[in-house]
Amino acid sequence: MENFLRPIYQEHASNSNTLGILTIEATQFDRPLTDGFDSILLIIVREQSNNWFVKHYEVEEKTAALHLVKEEILMEWIDTSGYRRAVEWIIYGRTIYDRNEYVKQLKEELRFFPEDKRDLRKVIDFGKLVKSYSEAKLLYDAGEIRDAHSKILNSLHYLARLSVIDHGYYPEVTVWNQVKNIDLEVYKLYETLLDSNESIEKRIELMLIAMDFVMNNRAHSASKHLLEIMDKQEEPWSYASIKGTTDVQHYTYDLSAILSYLVEKGIVEVVLLETKNPAVFQRAYRLKEK
Repeated sequence: MENFLRPIYQEHASNSNTLGILTIEATQFDRPLTDGFDSILLIIVREQSNNWFVKHYEVEEKTAALHLVKEEILMEWIDTSGYRRAVEWIIYGRTIYDRNEYVKQLKEELRFFPEDKRDLRKVIDFGKLVKSYSEAKLLYDAGEIRDAHSKILNSLHYLARLSVIDHGYYPEVTVWNQVKNIDLEVYKLYETLLDSNESIEKRIELMLIAMDFVMNNRAHSASKHLLEIMDKQEEPWSYASIKGTTDVQHYTYDLSAILSYLVEKGIVEVVLLETKNPAVFQRAYRLKEK
């Protein structure tokens, strides 16, 4: 396979548009890093008309996938967890071409995980956690036990990712292996849901209580990105004004769920603003005074 791939990456290495090339072999890792292929070839380019181009190959019963990715798209994936595989490919991949140490610097950035990027990733996963947890509660109250169980499992997954980020690491596909080593509190919740001898109804009931406690304790840290934006002005924020802020674009779909949770927990308060109709008020939001 190496003999087949070499002419491909050598051709791209000679192109001034290419920033870096990495390869990932399935035999190197005991994890689903390569999407079932024997090899992955990741080529990062500065500019191209197609943001993400993929081609699959097979040679002598060995398979390979070529990913040609525009730098701008790759950085968006890294910042927002848009495609988690790509982050792991950079972290674990073997560098075979590196223009002006671009890949080396990218690997270093991923290793240190800057705080501003960490805060953004936390609020993105926190929004998904809050929404999934809220849906689990509603389904449980409606007697839809198996669907509630599924949502609780999803919620635990987002809680695990949040924990990993909070400890300064990028979440991997095998996130529970990471959590087991850094956050036993969250890992025990996962074990309880899967291995408890209680009935499924009782397990969900206990999970809802335990997760509410854990989420409440981590709400300020998890929503720091949003809270710092809201703290930039003393006047209450309309929902539209928050949603229209460029910095929240990566979690606008979950913004309403995040705000509702922060209001419920007394971190944010609602301010009612008058409208032309004296019986109707517009809800606005501001940080609750301590």
